[in-house]
Amino acid sequence: MAIEDRRQRERLARRRLITATARTLAESEGWEAVTTRRLSTEIEYSQPVLYKHFGSMEEIVEAVALEGFGELAEALRTARRDSTAPGDEVGRAAAAYTGFAARNPALYDAMFTRSTRLHFGTDAVTPLVEAFGELREAVAGMAGARDVDTLTEVVWAALHGLVMLGRSDRLRPGQDADRLEVLVAQFR
Repeated sequence: MAIEDRRQRERLARRRLITATARTLAESEGWEAVTTRRLSTEIEYSQPVLYKHFGSMEEIVEAVALEGFGELAEALRTARRDSTAPGDEVGRAAAAYTGFAARNPALYDAMFTRSTRLHFGTDAVTPLVEAFGELREAVAGMAGARDVDTLTEVVWAALHGLVMLGRSDRLRPGQDADRLEVLVAQFR
C-alpha cells in the first residue's frame, strides 16, 4: 500500500504543478500562451504526461478555475469574518470580490469568462457552491423578506459587471470604491 500511496502523492504533485504552471503563464502572458506544448516545456514533462492528468486544455482551465473558486471563497469568508458591524459584511465581501478579481485577472477569466463545463446553477461542484455560499452569507443579513439566493445572484452579477467593465476601461477611473458603496447601498 505504501507504493500506491507514494504514486498517488506523485500524481497529485504533478497535477498541482501543471495547474500552477498554467496559472502562472496565464497571469504573466495571457491564456493564449498556455498550450500543452508550452506547459510540457515549462514543467519538463512530455505532452503525454500532461494528457495522463488532463484530457484537454479545457480540463486544465477548469482545474485552475476550481482552485480559484476555492480561493475566492476563502477571501469572501475572511472578509465576512472581519466585518465589525451588521450590514458591513456585504460591503466587505464586495470589496474582497473586486480585489480578488483585480489581483488575479487570468484566474478570474478562467473562473468566469473562459468556456468551461462548470455550471453554477446545476452542478454541485463544491468550490463553486462554497464561493456562492460565502457571498450568500454576506447578503443574508440584509435580505429581509427577499429571496436570499436571488438577491445573491443579483449582487454577484452586479459585482461581475463592475469588474468586467472596469477591466475594459468602460468606467471612469478612480471611482471603484464609490461604485461599490452605491451598489451595496442599493441592497441594504
